[in-house]
Amino acid sequence: MTYTLQQLSDFEDIRTLKHRYFRGIDTADLALLDTLFTDDLVVEYRGGDYCVKLTGRTDMVEFLANSFNAQAVAMHHGHMPEIELTGPDSATGIWYLEDIFISLGQRRHTMGSAIYRDVYRREDGRWKIARTEYDRIIEVVRPLGPDERITAHHLAKAGRPTDQVRDISHLISFT
Repeated sequence: MTYTLQQLSDFEDIRTLKHRYFRGIDTADLALLDTLFTDDLVVEYRGGDYCVKLTGRTDMVEFLANSFNAQAVAMHHGHMPEIELTGPDSATGIWYLEDIFISLGQRRHTMGSAIYRDVYRREDGRWKIARTEYDRIIEVVRPLGPDERITAHHLAKAGRPTDQVRDISHLISFT
């Protein structure tokens, strides 16, 4: 298939958008995250024993701020994007996620992978995430060993302080 320069530019803008999302959550860059989603965003993350459902940019940023807080260590990589332009200002994407999440408060280490399915919409000349969901492929949860040391911990400085973390349990159901 032959793509126009505009289509190639759109593909690159959407890839950059998703890369910013991963960087934003791992570094608790709430100002950046606030620019990445449409106001009517729909989210559903289906994990091994949980499901997160929420609607709206404000709830998403609040969910992320409370999840990626000073008691968390995180790494998210998105690989192998499959992006399809569905209109001049709309697109879909499938991404393979590889992630690590460590909860220092719960002394729990989660490692896994998932398949993201996204819907993107261009608003005011910028691509944004309008819908995002994932289904876990692998999820391994184990206790953080007593002899394991965290020697670099960016979220300790950048994440929401522990005493300011808000309850988001209304957004998460457990099986």
